[in-house]
Amino acid sequence: MNNKGRVIRSTGSWYTVELDGEYIQARLRGKFKQSDLKLTNPIAVGDYVSLEKEENQDTAVIAEILPRENYIIRKSTRKTNFSHILASNIDQAFLVITLMQPRTSLGFIDRFIVSTESFRIPTTIVVNKMDLISKAKDKEFLQDIHEIYEPLGYPVLEISALNDEELEKEFLGKLQGKTTLLSGHSGVGKSTILNRLIPNAQQSTKEISNFTSKGVHTTTFAEMFPVKGGGYLIDTPGIKEFGILDIDDEELSHYFVEMRKYLGQCKYNNCKHLTEPGCKVLEVLEEGYIHPYRYDSYVKIMHEEDSHR
Repeated sequence: MNNKGRVIRSTGSWYTVELDGEYIQARLRGKFKQSDLKLTNPIAVGDYVSLEKEENQDTAVIAEILPRENYIIRKSTRKTNFSHILASNIDQAFLVITLMQPRTSLGFIDRFIVSTESFRIPTTIVVNKMDLISKAKDKEFLQDIHEIYEPLGYPVLEISALNDEELEKEFLGKLQGKTTLLSGHSGVGKSTILNRLIPNAQQSTKEISNFTSKGVHTTTFAEMFPVKGGGYLIDTPGIKEFGILDIDDEELSHYFVEMRKYLGQCKYNNCKHLTEPGCKVLEVLEEGYIHPYRYDSYVKIMHEEDSHR
């Protein structure tokens, strides 16, 4: 019997594993030691695992976590110096953002992209709640997002999650045959998108808190849903902040695609692209080949990482 399954849901202590078309409840036996990472979740949705059936039970024990092809990881919001894996073995990521109620910052987008770039996971930016956009400043912000990210190879989709026809046209075909991570702030409409694309998902949705204009958490645990026509969509809990893991100063620029092409052309090998003389990145920034907003994100991430050392 094949004992290799895939984790499709995690509730913290029990895991739902898909094995040969069946869903089995499984648990960990003891603690798993995994590399040098301090993780709040040793097993993530998307993981492939080997199972051992428990005697006289319908449940199983997870005996082994198979090597991950990739994963998206962030700093834990609950435990200092710990990390949390959002999902693993992903083909692509869709970051859902909104221009208002709540407004997603460019810094948040860039932090998420640094995380996906570290594993070269293709990323699409999905602008939801297009039906609410009317103010000139919101339209300008939308134009900025197109101008900044599309030339870098990050497609920008505009949708309204309440428009089923638009969702089918813009979204569904891009998911088929792939494992796709759906992520974003709380309140950007991920659960609404999921419910409309996969009606049996029945994710709960809540109104935005009028007091804070920030989303109310509705998804507690990551979960993977089969997509019509093949593939999986992974829904993740809403993220208020995206704290990236420690990255060496000299390495951070590798995850900014517009900087990557100039690496190795600076005067100094260990150039941080901040104030160093003979820096090629600063030169092309001055010439307009790197967007100042993206460079601003780079500097903020660099200083944020330094402050944690």
